[in-house]
Amino acid sequence: MQRRAVPAVLAAALLLTAGCSSDGADPSGTDRGATPASTAAQSSPAGSPTEQAPPAKGSVKVLRTVATGLNSPWGLAPLPGGDLLVSSRDEATITRIDDKTGKKTELGEVPGVSPSGEGGLLGIALSPDYASDHLIYAYFTSASDNRIVRMLYDEKKPSGEQLGAPDTVFRGIPKGVIHNGGRIAFGPDKMLYAGTGESGDTGLSQDEKSLGGKILRMTPDGEPAPGNPFPDSPVYSLGHRNVQGLAWDDKQRLFASEFGQDTWDELNAIKPGANYGWPEAEGKDGGSGFQDPVAQWSTDEASPSGIAYAEGSVWMAGLRGERLWRIPLKGTEAAADPQSFLEGEYGRLRTVAPAGGDRLWLVTSNTDGRGDAKGDDDRILELEVR
Repeated sequence: MQRRAVPAVLAAALLLTAGCSSDGADPSGTDRGATPASTAAQSSPAGSPTEQAPPAKGSVKVLRTVATGLNSPWGLAPLPGGDLLVSSRDEATITRIDDKTGKKTELGEVPGVSPSGEGGLLGIALSPDYASDHLIYAYFTSASDNRIVRMLYDEKKPSGEQLGAPDTVFRGIPKGVIHNGGRIAFGPDKMLYAGTGESGDTGLSQDEKSLGGKILRMTPDGEPAPGNPFPDSPVYSLGHRNVQGLAWDDKQRLFASEFGQDTWDELNAIKPGANYGWPEAEGKDGGSGFQDPVAQWSTDEASPSGIAYAEGSVWMAGLRGERLWRIPLKGTEAAADPQSFLEGEYGRLRTVAPAGGDRLWLVTSNTDGRGDAKGDDDRILELEVR
């Protein structure tokens, strides 16, 4: 396989002088406020007048706690049949959760991960051909960069030894103590999307040649995907601060969540080649040539990480905000004001993923060393949403 190597573009001094982020982080390792807008597999029209919007008000019901006792959970990948894979940022392990009993089985530790601050083992995703190739993709922070690898999952081997050696698919994404991005997902087009951060060096976000502060789109082998907006480049959109949430609606339009710095966190509809403004703009800027967000929040209400689409709305997990946001959509516009749920009930919320129909999986983030909920237990919940 051809490996794509891109030189890292980050100086340590820039990391230590990075500006604050909306989740209250400091350069010594807080995860606060690091999410720029997102990615879309296709262009994102506002939607036709015939598109139906969901009700302005929704509801959330916690059906059950699926599993407890997790340490620094970050990425979540539902398996065919219902079980869940969850990554531990700080332990660099991937664990299988029995969705019925909550039993945890460790697949193994991912070699090469160098956890520090907001970095470590972050997003995970299943190959679009997982049924035949059994490959797990992972985004992680190494000693020199952020990179994406894939590993063979062999369930027949003993616990702790089920992950094959990592095969590096893509490397050279800038790393830092803060703003490492980390969310990966395969789109409806079977291309691999990755949300990256500017690692504390704000100049990277507007640099088309840098991989920092971008949404990347590539083939499963790590090559620039056909049809990308910039020739021979994996860059799909730019002007992001720290992308940690990616999701597509039922019309295959991409949305992304983004941490602001001091003022506005964002949910964005992603257009190929579009510029989302960081560091020149934060939140709705209007008429500047940058893309305005679908919705925005003050930084103490959100600090968004993962997002998912269900029942006509985007659902967004909040870290500092300690709540789940519902953003009802009509096309790529908000159909009504965002509505919050579960405020303060489960602490910091990291990842939300579709569980089919009106169900969602929700992962908490209280063992990441940040916020008032520091040291509390982390868990996976099953929700019913409307």
